[in-house]
Amino acid sequence: MTPAQSARLAYRQGLVAPTAGVAPGLTQANLIALPRDWAWDFLLFAQRNPKPCPVLDVTEPGSFTTVLAQGADLRTDLPLYRVWRDGRLAEETPDARALWNERPDLVTFLIGCSFTFETPLAQAGIEVRHIALGCNVPMFKTNIACRPAGRLHGPMVVSMRPIAASRVADACRISGRYPGVHGAPVHVGDPAAIGIADVQRPDFGDAVPIRAGEVPVFWACGVTPQAAVMASGVPFAITHAPGHMFVTDVADEAYHA
Repeated sequence: MTPAQSARLAYRQGLVAPTAGVAPGLTQANLIALPRDWAWDFLLFAQRNPKPCPVLDVTEPGSFTTVLAQGADLRTDLPLYRVWRDGRLAEETPDARALWNERPDLVTFLIGCSFTFETPLAQAGIEVRHIALGCNVPMFKTNIACRPAGRLHGPMVVSMRPIAASRVADACRISGRYPGVHGAPVHVGDPAAIGIADVQRPDFGDAVPIRAGEVPVFWACGVTPQAAVMASGVPFAITHAPGHMFVTDVADEAYHA
């Protein structure tokens, strides 16, 4: 069994844990599943906002399989799912099979994740703080508005990694080689400039320390669709819980530009 297959099996059997650092070298993906009548709106939203929403795969209505991982089940093979009703978080569950039965017309989008370029960062000697601490990556809503599409609108969400000032240019260069999984940062430095009041109080994930000589660096994040679900009052949606991704069989290098 490959590391990705082992991870998916563990999640299918009930393990709940953030996926940062799991199956290094293999791409991870964000997930959002919407009823068919909202799928076009979201596809247009993603096309208009490719930085936070780089689409890796789209399923047929009702399907829970993907070309990104043979034999995987999108209803069970993520550690934790979120269920949204009328734009509000209704529940979290490690098994979404009953929800797929509730809405048999769900169209699922798999979206690139910045965890993909964390392995190259680490290989270059750049510490990835949340992996080093064994916690979830910090994520924040910003004042950067996404371009609306149909009924969908909302702010961009970003993930943050503290980077030594002397390595910021390297981190930008390395991540910029992976445009299909968010690519280069959208902001470096002062969090207030993008509407973040307190970098130690993330909207999603866990806070991590920023040490002397480090700079907060912000990447577009695949939790942005969840912010759009909230802002737009989407009647029904299923997403991954932030930081609890779908581990694919696709090598990171497949998305290297």
